[in-house]
Amino acid sequence: MRYDQLAGQVQARAQLPDRQSAERAVRATLETLAERVPDGLADHLAAQLPGEAAEALRRVAASHEGSPEERAYRRNHGERFDLTVFLGRIAWRAGTDEEEAIREATALFEVLDSAVSPELMEKLYESLPGDIRGLLPEERAARGEGLEGLEGAESG
Repeated sequence: MRYDQLAGQVQARAQLPDRQSAERAVRATLETLAERVPDGLADHLAAQLPGEAAEALRRVAASHEGSPEERAYRRNHGERFDLTVFLGRIAWRAGTDEEEAIREATALFEVLDSAVSPELMEKLYESLPGDIRGLLPEERAARGEGLEGLEGAESG
């Protein structure tokens, strides 16, 4: 998949007004995801994405500072935070609110589901806590929920 296709699909699924909004959503979500998952998983995900999307993941992983032990821990575990922090970081990076961040993240995860290998999506699924995992297509399908169910749960 090319980057313009990825951004275009996110734009359509999240109902964003223009390509710049879609690119901000892609970048914000991938950067936040790269903070949350192990660096090794972010690297594998980057390897299956077009260059512009991969760069967002790699930039965050490369920016991790600390002792060799701290970097080794992040490589295997990622930073621990919940859905509220996840959405807050996406909203901050994209210059939007948390409800929009839900739509943007969900749209990106739907596109990733068709853009990367099923094995990699399974690893991503397994690496996330249940509340963030709820944004992934596999979890929503298992619960029989659409995006509307997530938005109602978050705002309610």
